[in-house]
Amino acid sequence: MSDWSKVTRPIPVPDEWTKPFWDAAKRGVLELQRCQNCGDFQHPPYATCVNCISTDLKFEPVEGGGTIYAYTIMYHTGDQRFAGAVPYASIIVEMDKAPGAFLPGNLLGVPYAEAKVGRRVEVLFETLNDDITLPQFRLAQTTSTA
Repeated sequence: MSDWSKVTRPIPVPDEWTKPFWDAAKRGVLELQRCQNCGDFQHPPYATCVNCISTDLKFEPVEGGGTIYAYTIMYHTGDQRFAGAVPYASIIVEMDKAPGAFLPGNLLGVPYAEAKVGRRVEVLFETLNDDITLPQFRLAQTTSTA
């Protein structure tokens, strides 16, 4: 399993388009940009909708889980700050309630080989400092009714 305790993550710098995303993450909520004209979600945030070019965009909470859309197993790193976690799974997730919006993250809490396209995941929040909380992912918790 990747050891993220040895990693000093680069700290994202919010800008005018990403600040609402980071503010929500700090509260433990995943909010994504949604076009009020066509209803599409998009991530990362932009000044206009990538579907219809509308500028009527708002951030909305997105609950529930998602699915691993793509993944890469990182065996080497160009940034030495990540060396302590190698090998690790870098994943792209499509959230159930925000089709078309793809979030990057890491698959935490399981061996990197558990990353597979189509696996169910859920968001969790990793506090990096007083200002930035990073949305990450773990395999979805299943409940049995046996």
